[in-house]
Amino acid sequence: MSKTTAQESKEIYAVAKQNVEKYFDEVEKTVPQYLQSITNLQQEYISAWKNAVESAISLQQEFVNKSGISTNVPSAVLKMINDTTEEAIKLRTVQNKVVLAAIDTTRQNVKTFNDNAKAFAELNNNIAQSWISAFTPTRN
Repeated sequence: MSKTTAQESKEIYAVAKQNVEKYFDEVEKTVPQYLQSITNLQQEYISAWKNAVESAISLQQEFVNKSGISTNVPSAVLKMINDTTEEAIKLRTVQNKVVLAAIDTTRQNVKTFNDNAKAFAELNNNIAQSWISAFTPTRN
């Protein structure tokens, strides 16, 4: 059925189908915009966070240097700091893998639901056709 025919039609299912298609066409257009906006926002947060940490370090370094305080630390402390950073990076990597796996699993579940919904609708259609044919008198 063409869009013109559907627009002119007063049959409720044609109108409903047309409006559903129109709505989801618009929804699909906005997805890339949302993704780009979220990516941009995330990049800004990361940049702001990094800038705040680097600024705090620079401020403290300047204060300590002007105060004449020694910044040398024992090698055990350096090792602890470096090890902690490595563990934080590993934790972030594992967290990222878990989140991506959860997103992929959710996507698969939605796909399965969608496939099952189509099969269920087809089954219901077959049952309805069976009932209709059982209660419709045959014409000879």
